[in-house]
Amino acid sequence: MGAKSNITAAAGKYVAPRLPALAPELNASFVREALDRAIHGVGPLPSAAKTAEKALREADGRDRRAVRSVVDDHVRYAGAQGMLTSVGGAFTAMVTIPTNITGLALIQARMVAVIAHVRGYDLEDPRVRNAVLACMLGEDRVDALVAARKIPAPPMALATAPAHDPATDRVLCAEVTSELVTKVAGKHAAIAVARRVPVVGGIVGMSVDGFATYQIGRYSGAELRPRARR
Repeated sequence: MGAKSNITAAAGKYVAPRLPALAPELNASFVREALDRAIHGVGPLPSAAKTAEKALREADGRDRRAVRSVVDDHVRYAGAQGMLTSVGGAFTAMVTIPTNITGLALIQARMVAVIAHVRGYDLEDPRVRNAVLACMLGEDRVDALVAARKIPAPPMALATAPAHDPATDRVLCAEVTSELVTKVAGKHAAIAVARRVPVVGGIVGMSVDGFATYQIGRYSGAELRPRARR
């Protein structure tokens, strides 16, 4: 399992203890914590910048190839933690649901942050961090928020906005939290039907989390267009 087990362990050791015991009680602040850990590195995981530079070297400087590699890696990480947190019975759900949520938050934030660095964005810029959070919501949710005027623009425009908007940051953190809780809780409710066959639950968890991460990766790669590297 190697890197897969590392990323799951990091999520549990460094992020999960900061959260309440039950998923519905999670608050938006944990998303900022997960994003900060994803950018700067946590435990055995290197920073997003180092990971991005390594991906670029292995791709001979071709950013599209590097992005594909980053997405593929994080889809595997997401699938692994999705499987690990989707087996067991009802008594384990109180632990596995919040662990699943925090694991996905860390994995998906890290993936988008790495893609952003590959494409030449400064991860210390709060505008770029807002763009990373927006990417984590996926295209459909972003479009709905823009249409409802809850956020001013899609990720690319957020990353290059004239100034950082703290109000947008608050909205995005709350939306990412809500999206993660809703999707993971819904997935576990569906898996509960298959609890009598634990392996089936694990396969479903792996597939759902892996596919969700793949969709976010594709959206991020299309939305965060290359910028001149400084």
